[in-house]
Amino acid sequence: MERKELFAYIAEHYQVNPEYLWKKNPNYAVLRHRHNRKWFAIVMDVEAEKLGLKGTQLEEIIDLKLEPELIEILQQSEGYLPAYHMNKQHWISIQLKKVAPEQMLKLLEMSYELTK
Repeated sequence: MERKELFAYIAEHYQVNPEYLWKKNPNYAVLRHRHNRKWFAIVMDVEAEKLGLKGTQLEEIIDLKLEPELIEILQQSEGYLPAYHMNKQHWISIQLKKVAPEQMLKLLEMSYELTK
């Protein structure tokens, strides 16, 4: 799924726009609830080796908050990685271009609900 497509979906379904909080990482986009300001997702482009992957290319990922049991199951499949820069028990990193959009959107909904 492309970042632009993802952000359009989030704006339409959750009325949330990405926030860019860091000058050092201008492409890191935080998505959070309008009312409680809790994060439900963060989209980043991270060097593959920092994610435990081979290579130096940038990988677009989304970090989502999910139930620990589900995280454990998902990480057995391609495209799902231990959370980058977040609590690895409660968050997971997902490669945007390796996971089917329908699956990604279901997981996004779970993250949104968990962080309400």
